[in-house]
Amino acid sequence: MQETLTIDSAEKASEIALMNTMLSPRFYTTNFAEMDRVDVSSLRSEWDKMMDEYEGDNNHDHFQRTPEFSKEVAERFSQVSPEMRQEFLDFLISSLTSEFSGCILYNEIYKKSQNPDIKNLMRYMARDESRHASFINQSLKDFGLGIDLGDLKRNKPYTYFKPKYIFYATYLSEKIGYARYITIFRQLEKHPEKRFHPIFKWFERWCNDEFRHGESFALIMRANPHLLRGVNIYWIRFFLLAVYATMYVRDHCRPMLHEEMGLDSTTYDYTVFQITNDITRQVFPVSLDIDSPLFRQGLDKLLHIQKQLDMAKARGGLIGKFQQAGWALVGAKTFVQLYFLPIKHHALPTEVRMAPAW
Repeated sequence: MQETLTIDSAEKASEIALMNTMLSPRFYTTNFAEMDRVDVSSLRSEWDKMMDEYEGDNNHDHFQRTPEFSKEVAERFSQVSPEMRQEFLDFLISSLTSEFSGCILYNEIYKKSQNPDIKNLMRYMARDESRHASFINQSLKDFGLGIDLGDLKRNKPYTYFKPKYIFYATYLSEKIGYARYITIFRQLEKHPEKRFHPIFKWFERWCNDEFRHGESFALIMRANPHLLRGVNIYWIRFFLLAVYATMYVRDHCRPMLHEEMGLDSTTYDYTVFQITNDITRQVFPVSLDIDSPLFRQGLDKLLHIQKQLDMAKARGGLIGKFQQAGWALVGAKTFVQLYFLPIKHHALPTEVRMAPAW
């Protein structure tokens, strides 16, 4: 759980969405003039084909709730424990914030960009992410916890990222989002009795939106190969580790969510990592060795450190602050040690585009 707040009101839900912690989704801004210099002409045919797919909008009617939706919420979700309810609500708020973060960034780039290719792409992606965020917010409203998205946009802090950091981080977040959603969907497809909320029925086509978004950034990076060599390899390593470590710690801080679905958090996370590793070979010339015992031990140590940080924060006072500072240093050291573990190198495939085949 983020902090120790009990999510029992729209105000508390908004407070969690507004938080800027190591584990919470952030809002971003970037250098729009530099974004305008992105050139995809070397992959023009693939790019135009993708834009046709966006224009076709095969999910235009997907995010509509069926008449059975509210009935299933009343019948199935009412049976979960109060603790499990809190974890699921935290999951919804985190997911909404992440989707809305993309919507804001893409819409801002669309409005300020003079590059017709980037402008067109961002219009479509903002459209998709707006649907996703609104659909999640409907489920929060079922519990009287709907978030004022306008207020969230105005008041949540923004982090500046260079365009290339946006490319690396967004590509990864979209692809790992696909891997997370499809793994959950496949599990509940096999075990429908574990589907405690109807929103999971929407995950298959939803995650294909995520996959296509990632494909767009794959094309951008492959069309600009300088982003994938030299010192930028070190940035790719950083974002791979940051995304994987954040997911691992966050998921293990709310283990009941996976248990309720019949999943083990560790097995689930490494399944998602493997899918993401398989996918990202299309564009990244390196990948993390997720089977290394040292890598796995390092993620477990980061989880332990996060729990100690939470305890120190709950303790408060001067001693609590000193403890937080100490554990933060240990966390930074552990992250650096993980960063310098051996990685895997591989050649990029001739074909850039991939199909969501998992």
